[in-house]
Amino acid sequence: MTVVKSPLSDSDREITGNALQSALVDLLDLSLVAKQAHWNLIGPRFRSIHLQLDEVVSTARNYADTVAERAAAIGVNPDGRAATVAKTSGLPDFPSGWVRDTDVVQALVEAFNAVIGRMRERIAATEKPDPVSQDLFIGLAAELEKEAWMFQVENMS
Repeated sequence: MTVVKSPLSDSDREITGNALQSALVDLLDLSLVAKQAHWNLIGPRFRSIHLQLDEVVSTARNYADTVAERAAAIGVNPDGRAATVAKTSGLPDFPSGWVRDTDVVQALVEAFNAVIGRMRERIAATEKPDPVSQDLFIGLAAELEKEAWMFQVENMS
């Protein structure tokens, strides 16, 4: 049941809703991974990476809100509960405890790769059912790819 009348057909709403929900979960988890890394980062590049992680958190949270509101606008209730995120996120686990700067960078590169790969699948999946949501995913993928690039070059020598 939906309380919001969707501009999409039922099947298009289901495809798009699934894409939006999985994106929401991945973005929420990305923000949590980046914050966990932010709190437990150690090493000589602490300050620059610490600040860079705050940018990831901000981007992920802002886009999570946009994605959730798009879902609501098409009559799909977004689910950002912790249990849902833990159960359905496509991101790799982040280690507990103190984490060296080089390991944090590598973990973020892997997280970005997972999110971007899934985002590109969502772009393809929503091309016909909902170009509006597809456009959202395209913009989000571009931003994530930019941030991924910035982390990738952190570990190059």
